[in-house]
Amino acid sequence: MLDVAIAGAGIGGLTCALSLARLGLSVRVFEQVKEIRPLGVGINLLPHSVRHLFELGLAEALDATGIRTSELRYTTKRGETIWKEPRGLLAGYRWPQFSIHRGRLQGLLFDAVRERLGMDAIVIDHAATAVESLDDRAVLTAGGAEIEARLAIAADGIHSALRRQHYPEEGPPLWNGAILWRATTEAPPYLDGRTMCMCGHEKQKFVCYPITPADKDGRATINWIAERRFPVDRAWRREDWNRSGDLNEFLPAFADWHFPWLDVPALIEGAAAVYEYPMVDRDPLPRWSFGRMTLLGDAAHPMYPIGSNGASQAILDARALAAAIMTNGTTPAALAQYETGRRPKTSGIVLANRKNGPEQVMQIVEERAPDGFADLDAVIARDELEGIAATYKRLAGFDPTILNAEPDLFMDR
Repeated sequence: MLDVAIAGAGIGGLTCALSLARLGLSVRVFEQVKEIRPLGVGINLLPHSVRHLFELGLAEALDATGIRTSELRYTTKRGETIWKEPRGLLAGYRWPQFSIHRGRLQGLLFDAVRERLGMDAIVIDHAATAVESLDDRAVLTAGGAEIEARLAIAADGIHSALRRQHYPEEGPPLWNGAILWRATTEAPPYLDGRTMCMCGHEKQKFVCYPITPADKDGRATINWIAERRFPVDRAWRREDWNRSGDLNEFLPAFADWHFPWLDVPALIEGAAAVYEYPMVDRDPLPRWSFGRMTLLGDAAHPMYPIGSNGASQAILDARALAAAIMTNGTTPAALAQYETGRRPKTSGIVLANRKNGPEQVMQIVEERAPDGFADLDAVIARDELEGIAATYKRLAGFDPTILNAEPDLFMDR
């Protein structure tokens, strides 16, 4: 019998497998797709999640796959700077922040699991459909097979079948009216070549950051997201995930976004392919754990992509679960400790992201100075800007002073 069976080979599930294997546990991951491919576009990994990946021995692989983010900058729809701050090591953290392709990160973790746990540690074409929790074991049904383990972890994403088993009336994810068009473009770097920029306001936003350094021809892969908000009762393709996007539906809205340091329309037009996603989440749950089964990552707390926290919080879940098992073994008590530590925190982030998290500074400036400004201090005080940034860091778990003081999880192992 396995110690732990994990449903889902996404970032959370794979990090969980590596974390528990570090404790000497037998772990197997069951994934519904028939082939793991490098899908998706860019994401950011904040220092609190990078710390855990470094502890798992993945520093060299991360450096070879992504780039270390140097700065975060918020601007108006005209490119006027509202707030900027250093990131990662430059901000005093002990760990960097990475901008990285999501699919390549998943591939990095996938390869590490197979290298460390064996080629049979990830079982593809095995969709999880149910878990039965017994006194001494959990029985996961995946791909028609029944797998016995001391614990079962549902890391099967926002459409989690195992979450639905316990919340059958929940329904589809909740749409807030925003549509994201996401892509990557090969283009010359902007600013210092390692800056993440968020431009615009709540109803129309453009986010971009490089996920590779410039090549010999002076071109980098720039990840970008164009966002527009519509009435929530509009008949949009809300549940048609990862579909190809139509430039005619959003490019005209960004046609005059030419900044001295960035040409937004040119970046959009330079993409080889664009994908469209509805911005969705789910309401926080009153409970994650049921006997010997618990939820992790997007199965537990899907959130809006605000504050660069989706993947990072799944990695923190894996860390917290490993810590709880170190204390309690592969028992329901470990799942209870994990949930007690993580569920309130992630619920707070889900709700804060619905209010725009730290990105609310762009909307504040848009409302106070819709025609631009000559003096930012006359629009918003620096103390207010600093307070918004610091509050979100504390909420999401990456206040640098607190984070830097925490010990290595595997210090004695």
